[in-house]
Amino acid sequence: MNIELIRKYNVPGPRYTSYPTVPFWDEQNFTSAQWESTLLQSFSKSKNEGISLYIHLPFCESLCTFCGCHKKITKRHEVEDPYIRTVLKEWQLYLELLQERPTIKEIHLGGGTPTFFSKDNLKWLIDKLLTGADLKEDHEFSFEGHPNNTTKEHLQILYDLGFRRVSYGVQDYDTQVQLAINRIQPFENVKRVHEWSKEIGFTSVNHDLVFGLPHQTMRGIENTIIKTNELRPDRIAFYSYAHVPWIKGNGQRGFDENDLPKNDEKRALYELGKQMFYENGYVEIGMDHFALKTDSLYKAMQNGTLHRNFMGYTAGATKVMIGLGMSAISDSWYSFAQNEKQLSDYEQRVDRGEIPVFRGHILNEEDLMIREQILNVMCNFRTKFMGEQEQFDEIKKRLEVLEADDLVSIEGRNVIVTEKGIPFVRNICMAFDLKLDPEKPKERMFSKTV
Repeated sequence: MNIELIRKYNVPGPRYTSYPTVPFWDEQNFTSAQWESTLLQSFSKSKNEGISLYIHLPFCESLCTFCGCHKKITKRHEVEDPYIRTVLKEWQLYLELLQERPTIKEIHLGGGTPTFFSKDNLKWLIDKLLTGADLKEDHEFSFEGHPNNTTKEHLQILYDLGFRRVSYGVQDYDTQVQLAINRIQPFENVKRVHEWSKEIGFTSVNHDLVFGLPHQTMRGIENTIIKTNELRPDRIAFYSYAHVPWIKGNGQRGFDENDLPKNDEKRALYELGKQMFYENGYVEIGMDHFALKTDSLYKAMQNGTLHRNFMGYTAGATKVMIGLGMSAISDSWYSFAQNEKQLSDYEQRVDRGEIPVFRGHILNEEDLMIREQILNVMCNFRTKFMGEQEQFDEIKKRLEVLEADDLVSIEGRNVIVTEKGIPFVRNICMAFDLKLDPEKPKERMFSKTV
């Protein structure tokens, strides 16, 4: 581990779940009518590949202080029914816009805490969503489960509905860390739901781990990964904690910032985790992800179909992703659109018969080209630049320092991430980001790359 490189490249930067990234969306020149037009354009062109649905289920019973998601904290489960009714109304608005039955390739339930909802309400939601659509033969359904409240009945009903992937938020098993982030979750709870998932027949179980949390130590992260390897999930997401309290408000102020591992300490946590995953047969997939060679994510990387969108890494691409629910983001490939962030605003817009989009971005030709380059780097660790020579000259100039540090190699118009450069993929993507001014500070926009 090169400490000097870590210090040099540990700067604020985007995670590139979209390009352009949200702070650079041209919201002033965006309209809902444009979004709907690009959606119809993309839907018409890509009928054979199907569409993806992301459903945002925002409720949580308690606040995890590390979390950056849009959520509503409540213990009142009577909120479930009206929320599902609104989501189904929103879906009906999209069906009316599309004017023909879509074919669904992917469904992902995210949050919040999807398993806050009862098993019967989740069944009602999925059954009604599928009433107006057909299914691709190779469809893939996934959901995020909380180990403390996911029941065997949840798992069985979702499996019966076609779900084969589940992701459990583990974060860390150390008691002091769990207290600091307000996520008390014994290993026994994770073990129980993991084993239920395998027993029922889920083919891909993911565990989310986070490094850089308050009070995290080398010994603690080692213990967490030993326990994780004991269960041997098919995938592991190993995320860097994004400390952005200026964006997420008081939720990320639940501990003293002095309790966070510092730059060198934080990167050491990642390096230790990565080495332990390698030793246990996991392969690094794109950025932040590891998978066994039997998992579809690894196979997608091998055959060049790995894709990244607002749901994270997926085994196949769809041009159309429709986000349902408060704050959900949709992607027509040619534009992005985000729903109202406040629950009351979202419900009122849908009740008025409006698709509840409040902001977005229409991609121009340069945006589309750069988006493709960044996706290639994040999914394949290489890209061949297809834009204008002037654009490539600018990007090549930005890549010079990365090339000098042996993080990338440049062969003609081919840019290849070296093995040494994989931990710095976000920094490499930043060199392609023509909207990101390297001279301007980005502290109040993004978390640090390390």
